[in-house]
Amino acid sequence: MSQHQNPAPAAAEEAPLPPHVLIFPLPMQGHVNSMLKLAELCCISGLHVTVLLSDFNYDRLLRHANVEWRFAKYPGFQFATISDGLPDDHPRVGERTMEIVLSLKVVGESQFRNLMVSTDRLTKIGGVKRRPLTCLIMDGVLSFAAVVAEEMGIPFIYFRTVGACSFWANFCIQDVIDAGEIPFKGKDEDKVSYRNKKEMDLMVTSVAGMEGYLRRRDLPAFFRVADVNNPGLQTIKSETRRSVKARALILNSFEDLEGPILDQIRKHMPILFSIGPLHAHLKVRIAASKSTTEKSMGHSGSFWEEDRSCIEWLNSQPDKSVIYVSFGSVTIMTRDELLEFWYGLVNSGQMFLWVMRPDSVIGKDGVSHLPVEIEEGTKARGYIVGWAPQEEVLAHPATGGFLTHCGWNSTLESINAGIPMICWPYFADQTINSRFVDEVWKLGLDMKDTCDRVTVEIMVRDLMEVRKDEFLKKAEHMANLAKKAVSEGGSSYCNLDSLFEFISSMIV
Repeated sequence: MSQHQNPAPAAAEEAPLPPHVLIFPLPMQGHVNSMLKLAELCCISGLHVTVLLSDFNYDRLLRHANVEWRFAKYPGFQFATISDGLPDDHPRVGERTMEIVLSLKVVGESQFRNLMVSTDRLTKIGGVKRRPLTCLIMDGVLSFAAVVAEEMGIPFIYFRTVGACSFWANFCIQDVIDAGEIPFKGKDEDKVSYRNKKEMDLMVTSVAGMEGYLRRRDLPAFFRVADVNNPGLQTIKSETRRSVKARALILNSFEDLEGPILDQIRKHMPILFSIGPLHAHLKVRIAASKSTTEKSMGHSGSFWEEDRSCIEWLNSQPDKSVIYVSFGSVTIMTRDELLEFWYGLVNSGQMFLWVMRPDSVIGKDGVSHLPVEIEEGTKARGYIVGWAPQEEVLAHPATGGFLTHCGWNSTLESINAGIPMICWPYFADQTINSRFVDEVWKLGLDMKDTCDRVTVEIMVRDLMEVRKDEFLKKAEHMANLAKKAVSEGGSSYCNLDSLFEFISSMIV
């Protein structure tokens, strides 16, 4: 375990020390990305911040993101690291991402305890004087850290990096079990064998506030089990229910987007701070901060090197003509699935920008020996990169749609940019996010549980041609509400100020 801090500033007159917050994300790209944004918002507000990362993730950020420059301007900031317990060559993608959680359950508590004890609660690192930790803000699936915090008398707040809709569905797992709505009858362990069964389209009535539109196939992927005693389901259930033990809950959402569901959660956790979209909120606070001089550089938290040549390609395309395709940092697919998407995109006749991670296709020959028609169609209408500066791509005038895995960060970034979506969820919270995008917010189309080329082609044409104006109008309206939420006086803006006041009130 190690610590990485910024140099101390010149001596100044003694002043009351600000609150000191330890932020601890689950070591996965999406979780780290949003937690780093919260960390910087805390820094801008004058708090001292320690971000605890896995050694693996910290190394990836140093290689591919600008985290050193990004936080160098905040002398009260530092990184600390521990091991996630997995070897460096572990893939950490696909369904094996759950092994990160399981590994941390084994090694996390002892490492976290040693870090807290050996560094005097992180107050004696570097030359900057810090008070003992005021509170711990941690991912809601890291309960081992809560155990240590309780023993040491440190208050903790949960930050769930998923949407309110997913959090609430997970909170209601026992209600769904009691209603007999899971497990799915006749389901076996092969996902493909039950995807199109009518049973999956039956309505779920046991998640309060979602009775009118939630189907069984929309439940978070952890629900898709043959036995309710499944360890993964039980872990999510117990970890989510344990959230009520925290002093407060933070969600990366905003009231105009998920207000009714936020109200359901507040019945169990009344101190709830909805402060999103965080990426937009951060830009607003940076722009208003007198202490931040370099405001134009991006704030990458990427584990992969971004290929900026795609921006040059977008610059040459007409407005709203390109569909952006990215399935995030964890999704993996078979060669057959890849080809179905590829045929669908090429056959749609639309221009497309596709992010294809090197590790996203099962098998080393996933993209080799392509059919001639796909190669020619891609040369004519497509551009492919290994990773892209997504916020910038979505904000580009040429982008008119987003074919996405519907991870929560991607969903919010698309909403804030006013870009309609086609959703192909892969796992976890993505299945419920995609239902909300389609059925509740009317911001796109839900393509879960299938990816045949005909469906892909039809949906791409629908989004980019047939119903283009309809979707863009609705997306623009929600984007305006998102911007209003993070503007001064907006709901998220005020909630963030209230969060900082709440943290300050914990100083003893």
